[in-house]
Amino acid sequence: MKHISVLLNESIKGLNIKPDGIYVDATLGGGGHSLEILKKLTTGHLYAFDQDDFALKKAEERLKDFDQKTLIKSNFAMMKEKLNALGVEKVDGILFDLGLSSFQIDDASRGFSYLQNNMLDMRMNKDATLTAKEIVNTYDRQKLTDIFRMYGEENNAWKIAGMIIERRPIETTHELVEITDIANKGMKGHSAKRVFQALRIEVNKELDVLEK
Repeated sequence: MKHISVLLNESIKGLNIKPDGIYVDATLGGGGHSLEILKKLTTGHLYAFDQDDFALKKAEERLKDFDQKTLIKSNFAMMKEKLNALGVEKVDGILFDLGLSSFQIDDASRGFSYLQNNMLDMRMNKDATLTAKEIVNTYDRQKLTDIFRMYGEENNAWKIAGMIIERRPIETTHELVEITDIANKGMKGHSAKRVFQALRIEVNKELDVLEK
């Protein structure tokens, strides 16, 4: 797994890290940001959150040389509760790197990528129950249209939702791409990018988490 952290230097500089400070990486991912934070800590401590088992495992390996860390399997929506349970009431900085990690996209079995064919899944937390497959096969036309418009700004949302219902059951990423290729014929960029973004946000309740 090769993961390149976005705006790494800018993010670390913005934290203005103190060697004895307490910091939180709310979106651990590949561990790139956490690694740079840990390099600057002496007596301080880092608490890093992720709901993805694979990310936690890989980050643990990457950060194995540092003791001043605690990796927590949880969505950052539960950050306050989890930190309080560990006796942490105040921190010196929190870092958020929202969106998908490259390894989640590269792993076809996760169902995030419209470029690779696999089952429609898109769960960041594999313990969660709602999948993209369930959404496309159970939501009614209006509800599908709403999420495609709200979360993907998809211009052909109503048409795509109707085609999905006509072609059910839909189980794989490429079955869904076949629909968007027809509905969005001639558009710039990939025909499915907005629909896949919308489904990912709905599956993982990403905007609900941010509101918390």
